[in-house]
Amino acid sequence: MFQSPIVHRFPTNPLIHPSQVKPSHPGLEVLGAFNPGATLFEGKSLLFVRVAERPVQEKGYVSTAVMDEESGELKILRFRLDDPKLDFSDPRLIRYDGVGYVTSISHFRKAVSADGRVFTMDDAPTLAGSGPHETYGIEDARIVKLDGLYYISYTGVSKSGVLTLLASTRDFQSFEKLGIIFAPDNKDIAIFPERINGRYYTLHRPALKHLGAMAIWLASGENLLDWGHHRDLISPRPGRWDCERVGAGASPIKTSEGWLELYHGADNNIRYCTGALLLDLEEPWKVIARSGDPFLVPHGPCEETGFMPNVVFHNGFVDRGDGQLDLFYGGADEVSCGATVAIADILSTLKC
Repeated sequence: MFQSPIVHRFPTNPLIHPSQVKPSHPGLEVLGAFNPGATLFEGKSLLFVRVAERPVQEKGYVSTAVMDEESGELKILRFRLDDPKLDFSDPRLIRYDGVGYVTSISHFRKAVSADGRVFTMDDAPTLAGSGPHETYGIEDARIVKLDGLYYISYTGVSKSGVLTLLASTRDFQSFEKLGIIFAPDNKDIAIFPERINGRYYTLHRPALKHLGAMAIWLASGENLLDWGHHRDLISPRPGRWDCERVGAGASPIKTSEGWLELYHGADNNIRYCTGALLLDLEEPWKVIARSGDPFLVPHGPCEETGFMPNVVFHNGFVDRGDGQLDLFYGGADEVSCGATVAIADILSTLKC
């Protein structure tokens, strides 16, 4: 696929590799350090990296870890590969006797950099799952600063399904979990960085089981927990790079031409790329323009090979106000990468 000349990958990619990350518990191994949320904090680039772990595997068995919702302690579940009750056809899922589990459990680690290229990561989880809706882990943070607080929207995974939750912090050391904002199955939450005509707005992506498609929706509310006024915004386009599903990336960026949203799209081969939307400043349910072609596509070993090959998944950027974005993204559901791109260059690629 065509490589856009407007994107300049960091020569230090991958920025974070799972081999650089310490396991959170003895007996676990780190499979991935990817899909980082990002923000500018105290003049430094701050990433909230998804760290995926699993128990060290034994021959003839598959095992995973889950969190006990009452004690908060990890429990190891172990299944024989020749057990007829086991379905392990999808490397991301374990189904045993009708009950589903994920093959890894994720948490967030903070990584900080003065130059946005070389990062120092926490040795232990910065934010981990807790309670009944996060027993299989928390995933894919997006960070937005609103009213003096940093809000982190993220995916919670449990036997109840995949839903989205919200937490807040002032210092990225202590956090307040505010609860569920979208019920299962829903993810890819991107909250606008300011109110529009007095209301908060967010993008979200329901996962439909019967009719419809994996589309981006818009919701609004008088606060950040109670969302309504839902509108379907964009859907997959048959025969295009985003024909199978679409989902929001990080928070929209306010420009003179409209709200610029960077979104991911996947095709029927589950190849994930990144394109852009332009939304009206006052009526963000109105789509002004949409990428004809993606500007960021999988390229090179750390994006074309890995746990999920041919995936670039953006959910964080750092904007220093100079017209350039440091764009952070996951490569192949395994590593964290970065690139620079000019906002004006993205706008120039949009087609109605």
